[in-house]
Amino acid sequence: MEYEFLTDITGVTKVRMSMGHEAVGHWFNDEVNGDLSLLVDVEQAAREVKGSERQWQRTGREYTLWLDEEEVMIRANQLAIEGDDIEEGMSYYDEESLSFCGVEDFLAVINAYRAFLQQR
Repeated sequence: MEYEFLTDITGVTKVRMSMGHEAVGHWFNDEVNGDLSLLVDVEQAAREVKGSERQWQRTGREYTLWLDEEEVMIRANQLAIEGDDIEEGMSYYDEESLSFCGVEDFLAVINAYRAFLQQR
C-alpha cells in the first residue's frame, strides 16, 4: 500500500493512496482532516481488539471504518444499500469507495500522517 501526503494551496493536508486503497485516502481527507483525536481512537480500538474476535466500527460523515484483529475496511456510507434493493447479479462496488488493508499497514499510515502534520 503506497501513499503520499500533500499540502494543498489552502494549507490542508491531503492523502493520496495507491490504486485499490483510494477509500483509505478519502477517509483521511474527509473524516480525519487533521483531527488527531480520531486517530487516537482508532489506535486504541486496534489495541482493544487485538487477540480477540471482536470488531470495532466508527461511522463518519462520509465513510465508515471497521477493524478487527487483522484487517481494516473502509467503505463509503453511500454504499450502505439494503440487500433487497440490489438485483441479483448486480454489484454496487466502486473501487474508490471500498478499501481493505491490514491493521499493521493502516497503523503505519496513521503514524506517517501524524509525523507529516508535525513537520509542517
